[in-house]
Amino acid sequence: MTLMTSWVESANSADTDFPLNNLPYGVFDAGNGTMPRCGVAIGNHILDLCKAEGDGLIDLGGAPVFDVPYWNDFMDLGPEAWDSLRGQLLALLGVGATPRPEYLVPQADVVMRMPIQVAEYTDFYASKNHAFNVGVLFRGAENALPPNWLSIPIGYNGRASSVVVSGTDVRRPWGQLKAPDEALPRFAPCQRFDLELELGAIVGQPSDGMVSVAEADRMIFGYVLLNDWSARDIQAWEYQPLGPFQAKATATSISPWIVTRAALEPFRTATPERERPLLPYLQEPGPMLYDIDLTIGLTPEGGEETVISRTNYATMYYSAAQQLCHHTTSGCAMRVGDLLGSGTISGPTPDSLGALLEMTRGGQEPVSLTGGGSRSFLEDGDTLTLYGAARGDGYRVGFGACSGKVLPALDASQIPGA
Repeated sequence: MTLMTSWVESANSADTDFPLNNLPYGVFDAGNGTMPRCGVAIGNHILDLCKAEGDGLIDLGGAPVFDVPYWNDFMDLGPEAWDSLRGQLLALLGVGATPRPEYLVPQADVVMRMPIQVAEYTDFYASKNHAFNVGVLFRGAENALPPNWLSIPIGYNGRASSVVVSGTDVRRPWGQLKAPDEALPRFAPCQRFDLELELGAIVGQPSDGMVSVAEADRMIFGYVLLNDWSARDIQAWEYQPLGPFQAKATATSISPWIVTRAALEPFRTATPERERPLLPYLQEPGPMLYDIDLTIGLTPEGGEETVISRTNYATMYYSAAQQLCHHTTSGCAMRVGDLLGSGTISGPTPDSLGALLEMTRGGQEPVSLTGGGSRSFLEDGDTLTLYGAARGDGYRVGFGACSGKVLPALDASQIPGA
């Protein structure tokens, strides 16, 4: 597919994340006394959907759904409504349509808010490269992958309350730490704070009972960039025997724009060849991954950004549709607004890893920064930014940025019993 042109000139640039081909959904706050509202990114502007719906430019044939500051009500309408809105937006914003600049708001003049009300949050562990690299660090190459890894999408239930929108500062957590040479743990600020580059899938339709991989794919409304901030030293002490807990509860940053499944359709690609056959319920009817380039930038306080990794979502072993399908096998009901983290996305080469834990081999080989300095793990004042885009012929379907700055841990005087 080639670039689709719009009367919004900035949407026709090869440098924008938001051409007419994309039309991602978010919630913006114009700061003029009005409630945050739903909008669609087009070039360097936002189409005000609340106003467009109120004036009849957008009509979904029922009660208004864009008069609230989240997309859950619209998602609940289902795929036919999703297709209808996209069709109306393409007609409204296409190059042959009557220009409607009065419905546009410059992105530079707004603050982006959470695009959805997160119902539940589950994080997976679906990159074979990441799982193997981490396994080598802790168990050696011969036992790197757990015995179940090639058969099942491994995940854990996280905290919906941890999910924040890009631009939200993240405070270094306190927790129980125990070094190998210490007899007992101590309570202290995390010393090995890390990022995890992920893609988040947003569930747009509920389930009642098990769904197939194909049905799960149709339930997914869209995708966001996701940073699963991780306290590695807290995790090392707590994760046996039930897995991550407080190490993953500090924050989970997501990008403010939801890139829809429809926008990503031209970029579908297949999961890799299986090392052993999956059970029939997990087998895919077609390509379920996407060719999405991903980048991690690290900017120290007062410094310049260093790109520390470039990778691609197509390297994953399990797709979001497989993860969602497996999630329903127990009868677990999925809800509109559920968020599924892909797990850290790591490629096969040292420059394509998705976490500092891997890049630095557990802190032993620090990453060099532009302008001097290095990082084994994150330092106070560091800003982490994730970028992602699927690339077409003369255009890209991008997610915008997903960023967060690390703030110092609370002073001990503010921590009961510290």
